[in-house]
Amino acid sequence: MTTHYDPPTTAPGPAAREPAAGPGRPFLRRLWRGRPEDPRWARPALLVLLAATLLLYLYGLGASGYANSFYSAAVQAGSRSWKAFFFGSLDAGNAITVDKPPAALWPMALSVRLFGLNSWAILVPEVLMGVATVGVVYAAVRRRSGPVAGLVAGVVLALTPVAALMFRFDNPDALLALLMSVACYLVVRAVEDGRTKWLVWAGTAIGFAFLAKTLQAFLILPALAVVYAVCAPVALRKRFAQLAAATLALVVSGGWWVAVVELWPASSRPYIGGSQHNSFLELTFGYNGLGRLNGEETGSVGGGGGPGGGGMWGETGWDRMFDSATGGQISWLLPTALILLAAGLVVTRRARRTSVTRASFLVWGGSLLTTMVVFSYMAGIFHQYYTVALAPYLAAVTGMGAGLLWERRREGWAGVTLAASLVAAAAWGYVLLHRTSGYLPWLRWLVLVGGLAAALGLVFAGRLPRRLVLATAAVGLVAALAGPAAYTLSTVRQGHTGSIVTAGPAGASVRGGRGGGPGGARGGFGDGMPGQEQQNQQGQPGGTGGQGNGFPGGGFPGGLPGRNQQNGNGFPGGAGRTGEAGMGGAGGLLNGASVPAEARKLLEKDAGTYTWVAASVGSQNAASYQLATGDPVMAIGGFNGTDPSPTLAQFEKYVADGRIHYFIAGGGMGGGDSGTASRISSWVQSTFEKVTVGSATFYDLTRKADD
Repeated sequence: MTTHYDPPTTAPGPAAREPAAGPGRPFLRRLWRGRPEDPRWARPALLVLLAATLLLYLYGLGASGYANSFYSAAVQAGSRSWKAFFFGSLDAGNAITVDKPPAALWPMALSVRLFGLNSWAILVPEVLMGVATVGVVYAAVRRRSGPVAGLVAGVVLALTPVAALMFRFDNPDALLALLMSVACYLVVRAVEDGRTKWLVWAGTAIGFAFLAKTLQAFLILPALAVVYAVCAPVALRKRFAQLAAATLALVVSGGWWVAVVELWPASSRPYIGGSQHNSFLELTFGYNGLGRLNGEETGSVGGGGGPGGGGMWGETGWDRMFDSATGGQISWLLPTALILLAAGLVVTRRARRTSVTRASFLVWGGSLLTTMVVFSYMAGIFHQYYTVALAPYLAAVTGMGAGLLWERRREGWAGVTLAASLVAAAAWGYVLLHRTSGYLPWLRWLVLVGGLAAALGLVFAGRLPRRLVLATAAVGLVAALAGPAAYTLSTVRQGHTGSIVTAGPAGASVRGGRGGGPGGARGGFGDGMPGQEQQNQQGQPGGTGGQGNGFPGGGFPGGLPGRNQQNGNGFPGGAGRTGEAGMGGAGGLLNGASVPAEARKLLEKDAGTYTWVAASVGSQNAASYQLATGDPVMAIGGFNGTDPSPTLAQFEKYVADGRIHYFIAGGGMGGGDSGTASRISSWVQSTFEKVTVGSATFYDLTRKADD
């Protein structure tokens, strides 16, 4: 008897025999009931999952204040100026843009226009993107593997620590993860029926994802294109024509903004932050493109190591996703997902070419593997939170694989494979929890013992009574998710600010060698043991949190890029965990400054008569003052202070024209003694009167030092 591997989305039953909803059926009843072919509990369970995810991600959201003040300042600018909104300018005066395209800023800027500038207005759109991503993953898995598998996938995604972090943060990664999930869903829909519209919409989604985080959106393109070219149920010629149409949709949806920016006269638009020649194409293919892969990012703060080598962004290599810096963010169920992916491909190896089940594994699994390999070996800037891009793929593969093996559990090999995947989850969860041995020490034993016991039961799943098998599976699911759930609860119970943030308790993500020994956080779901912050081995002023990797040549301004320090920004929402401590009134490279009330009053005086109330080296420092005052502050040199904008001559003209009131001392890197920012700083300090307000130092650009 020949078996194919494309069963209906749900098994037929009493619910499937209900008549389809007619036009007169109340909307709320249809919303609650869902599809007629689904079990009655499926839609209510989905709604509960989405509501629980929403409440989880909203919990204590205001504690993060302005989160990454770099992007929050751009959001504030976009809420004040449509020109800044379009270009993604850091300030409403349109001096310079952020170092990404602006699509991820647009929802937040619109929210701030509607509800005013506050933490919730900025971050709630990110939360909604997270809930939507959970819904998309559920829908994708449910179509081929049923609602139970879809719910498993949705829960896995919602409880992934790095997802709980980034869907509550204002970086572009939330929108990127949502759009990548939508693209995968649409490609599988296209494989189902061969209709061009699904593929065109997938290309459109990837194009808009490009406008969120440039070339990272293209990492999954090879997997998606190859799967459709091989598996689509239409003639080969038509497949290639459809892929060409999807490519055109991608180019149009992602290229229209690029074309406008490149054709717009440079003199009447903001400088493109992150580039050295005021070019978005240079930014795309340089600093945000190939530079991330080979570590040669002009204007960056330094690259990584080669394969197996160390660098300030951590070691590269095949096990980077599992190391002490990254493992606790994303890898809890990664070994399980890889086992289930392999099992799914083995089961469907003899299926027909157009098997949608196999195509689903290839789409989601191929996206997972491609992105994971790139992250593992990229030698340039790499932050642990990038791995949120893996979370939807991992969740989908886990749900589909578990569902497929559960259906075949009466076959001995399927029960053994399902048990092996659970053993992997329990064992790896124990290892990750052991790395922070002071954090809920009982939990790692619960995970290990519970997981191993449930795995033993799954080996005999085909012989045990149904209720006992279901109870065993429930125990196994709880054991597998207990570790990431605990880390997720720790994540949402505290605020996160700065440019480098990580999920989990204190000490859960520490740069260093492979594996990482025991130690670290203590206590429950909070910040853990005080003292875990003392990773800074450089003793730089202003920071005690680091990750053991010193900045080449002496250290970062304001402290090492680290974690778990107290927020000194004074932003609404209070203290939280931050990527870097501030340094008095002068912010560091990766986090903003503390803005004294006296300094805010100084800048707000006569603010309406200036284009920029102040200028400062580095975007984070400028962003802090802009968010505190609500008035534009020029970021000299962009994020790192190394962009050649404005030039000294341009800055002198701005000052002569009376467009800038104050210069804020301190700030970011500035590009060394020969950098544009350093030359501006030297000219200001030798020319204008110094004003000290509390711990902050300013130079009044309307008063010469010898006046």
